[in-house]
Order: sequence, then C-alpha cells, then structure tokens
Amino acid sequence: MFPVYALVVAAGQGSRFGAPLPKQYLPLGGANILRHAVAALAEHPSVANVLVAIRPEDRALFDGSVSGLTVMPPITGGATRQDSVRLGLEALAAFRPHRVLIHDGARPFPDRQLVDRVLDGLDNEVAAIPCLPLRDTIKRSEGGTIRETIDRSALWRAQTPQGFHFDAILAAHRAAIGRELTDDAAVAEAAGLAPLIVEGSEDNLKVTTAEDLAAAERLLAARQGDVRVGQGFDVHPFAPGDHLWVCGVRIPHGMSLAGHSDADVGLHALTDAVLGAIGAGDIGMHFPPSDPRWRGAASDQFLTRAADLVRTRGGAVAAVDVTIICERPKIAPYRAAMVERIAGILGITPDRVSVKATTTEKLGFTGRAEGMAAQAVATVRLPL
Repeated sequence: MFPVYALVVAAGQGSRFGAPLPKQYLPLGGANILRHAVAALAEHPSVANVLVAIRPEDRALFDGSVSGLTVMPPITGGATRQDSVRLGLEALAAFRPHRVLIHDGARPFPDRQLVDRVLDGLDNEVAAIPCLPLRDTIKRSEGGTIRETIDRSALWRAQTPQGFHFDAILAAHRAAIGRELTDDAAVAEAAGLAPLIVEGSEDNLKVTTAEDLAAAERLLAARQGDVRVGQGFDVHPFAPGDHLWVCGVRIPHGMSLAGHSDADVGLHALTDAVLGAIGAGDIGMHFPPSDPRWRGAASDQFLTRAADLVRTRGGAVAAVDVTIICERPKIAPYRAAMVERIAGILGITPDRVSVKATTTEKLGFTGRAEGMAAQAVATVRLPL
C-alpha cells in the first residue's frame, strides 16, 4: 500500500456565511462541520494521517473540534486557500507520502466510498477529482436577462477530496505561486496534468450558507434516524486523600474517592449510559477491576472508548445529562469546566452536555457524607 495523507483546508474566515465563528466550526449534529470532515478522513483505513491548515487564532476551536481523533498538529494556513494548500503540502513533504487527498473543511461528508473512488482513480492517473454532472439547464445572462443557453453535456461540478500523486501536486503548487486558481484541480491543469473524473456524491455538500447548514443537518438526521437512550448509575465511597475527580475535573477536597481507577463517579455513570444506549454492556465488561491495567487509570479513557464504539457503528452521541449526588464538595464552581471536559471527550458541542448536582437532604449514605453517587442519561443516534 502506498502511504496516503490527507490535507484539510480550514484556514478561511467564512465571511460569506455571516456567523460569529468561521463556518467550519459551526455546530452540526452534536459536533461541528470540521470534525465531521476530519473524522471521515482520519477513520478511513487507507489514510495514514490527517493534517489541517488553520488560522492561528482558531487553535482552541480546532483542538476542541478534533478532541479524541488521531491527527497531526495543525499548521498555519496562508492568506488564500491556494497558499494554505501549498504550505500544507510543504509540511507533509517530510513524511514522503506517495499520494495526498486535499479536502475542504466545509465539506462534512466525504464518505468512505467516495474516498475509495478517488484513491482507485490514482491507480490510473496522477490526479483524480470527484465530480457530479450538471442536471439543470445552464443559462448565460447579461443585465438580468437570458442571452444564451449553455451546453451542459461537458460541464461538471467539482468536489473534494481531490486526490493527487504527491510530488506532482507539490511541484504544481510551487509553480502556481502568485496565480489565483479556484481549486487544486485547476493548479494541476495549469501544470499540464489532466485529472481523471471520478464519481462524486450528492451528499458531499459544501456548507457556504445557512441553507447549506440546514441541509447538512437534515442529511445527518436522515442518516442517523435510529435514536437510542441509555442510562448509567455509579457510586464510590470516600477514602483518605486531598482531592477527587468528578466528570474529568480535579477538585481539591479533604477526602478522595475509593475505586480501582480514579473513581470518577460522573464519567463512570456517563460511560455506562453511552454503552447502554448501544447495547454494549457496562463499564465492568470493558474495563474489569481485576485487570491491573486500569488501576488508577484516568476515567476519560473509559468514556472515550464508549464514544468510539458509537462511531464504529456509524453513529454519534447526541446529548448527555449527568447528575452528581453528594453533600460535599460543592459542584457548582466546577460545573462549567466539567461541561467543557465531557464535550471534549465525546467530541460534541458543550450545549449538548448537562451537568447538575443535588443532595439527598442528609438522608442515606450520601447524606451522611460517606460517598458520592451519579446518574446519567445519554442519547445516541445510529444509522437505521
């Protein structure tokens, strides 16, 4: 197998969209547009790694977007898309890839079959571009009136990811410095290459307007129409110590929680809720206390594994809700940090995470401050 790397261009401001964030970071189906795009490429079995070109001021947004994914550290993009691609290719040159896929971060749905067609095309040509035929009648206008009907039989709509033999497209981009070309196929054409057309995908839409984003939401909902709900519950007693972990956040306290791992009662309940939603057993089945590997382990590993199982089934975690039950410590000062931490582990937006706390009015073991409990609910969407 020839090494294949993917380069995702996400350094634009998305000013045409008119949103407070660059469009690639706008929410889509529990995550954001960029995460969907990067995850699709990172999880493809033929892709060795993914590099993303971003604006440096978007680094925090990027880190949140790719949390839990195995990708390369991002590079700083250029003033134009063409500059960003060239800079990304220069950065990838050290890894000596044979082939490269260049993809727009605003296209969230480059499915596996589409990528396969592009890579298969590269077995025959130095460049392969996914395209769709024009189905509407095309008119040329002047001053608001139609002057001519254009023959559409030889016209195509180009998409990404566009595939290339790496050395050829890097040389083409170096030769095109200073020119303004609309996509990487145009760069290849300017270098005398003749890209092969492969079948694109109608689902591989590019989000440019609010209407496009709404269409992407509808498409995602149609793909993942099997809605599941799981619940989880966990308890840990207090033990001597000076801090404890709750929902992935370290809280200074006069006691710790006892358990085989770090005894994070919130993440344990959430893990069971996510596993329950897909009928995948419970946390003890996947991470048995008898296994020394999990002694003192950070519980974010458990929740990450549960979320990965959802993704391997083509699904996504849509929302989670956890309630911490204790008399002390007070949870409210740490609630925002817990929401952000859980969202990062699951790769979803914080508005899809709820963390609450309550007491038992000094009744029961939590009321006697003997330990903590947590209950959680997770909503998961899977393909029908």
